[in-house]
Amino acid sequence: MKLVTYRGHVSAEGRLGVVQDGLVIDVEGLGAVVGELFAGSMLELIDQGPDALAALRSALKETDGARPPGIAVPLENVKLLAPIPRPRKNIFGIGLNYVEHVAESAKSLDTSKDLPKQPVVFSKPPTAVIADGEAIQHNAAMTQQLDWEVELAVIIGKRATRIAKDDAMSHVFGYSVINDVSARDNRRAGQWIFSKGQDTYCPFGPMIVTADDIADPHNLDLWLKKNGEEKQRSNTKHLLFDIPTLISDLSSGMTLEPGDIIATGTPSGVGAGRDPQEWMWPGDVIECGVDGIGVLRNPVVRIG
Repeated sequence: MKLVTYRGHVSAEGRLGVVQDGLVIDVEGLGAVVGELFAGSMLELIDQGPDALAALRSALKETDGARPPGIAVPLENVKLLAPIPRPRKNIFGIGLNYVEHVAESAKSLDTSKDLPKQPVVFSKPPTAVIADGEAIQHNAAMTQQLDWEVELAVIIGKRATRIAKDDAMSHVFGYSVINDVSARDNRRAGQWIFSKGQDTYCPFGPMIVTADDIADPHNLDLWLKKNGEEKQRSNTKHLLFDIPTLISDLSSGMTLEPGDIIATGTPSGVGAGRDPQEWMWPGDVIECGVDGIGVLRNPVVRIG
């Protein structure tokens, strides 16, 4: 299923929806049609587990072609919010997780040229999250090196503590797209959270695709365009540490909970690695795409 959090014309609050055939089907409204109390938010649905997803699928099938007016509206008539507008915890970021990005970072950002022996972990606070279409803020007083990073996002569906790699994928709820926006000149003594965690530095969306609808998350093309010009293109088969390894490693010391988000790393082609270096500036439009999930578009605007 393709799941969104959206705002319609009649409600200021975010609602949970399913995208089918260019329509957004309201989940709570669908529940009322079939006599079920369905989740009102993405986090609530994730918390309810696989049975809730199965019941939702059944209701979609049962009402196909027989839904009352107002249950489904055209996708272009709603405002998409971030799929999880306010994550409960920091987003887990993974640095240096594509081999070619390790090389370009060593050349331009003074990181090690050696491949990491363990995942490199940082985080982005919930306040960094913005939705498809919302603006990435450029504050010239803070940064002159605002960079882009397209990434596959993994959403955890089941509590994970000290999980073996063989069991890790059963803890995945679904997948989305993240732009790991980074102010390269805001790194502090090797620490990345201020560089990567400022407001608006985590565009996220436009939807979550459930794990059962992604045949192989390790064979997805991902790409990024700036003002229509392609800057990054790769495939998740080139991840240095795959998704089971990331889940196993993170859960070895930190419990992963339903709704937690892992940004799995970016391929080569970031602005810092280009010759000459290239950055995001007010007026730019950044598009991030992952095949089978969707495209995340965000303008860059001046603040301050």
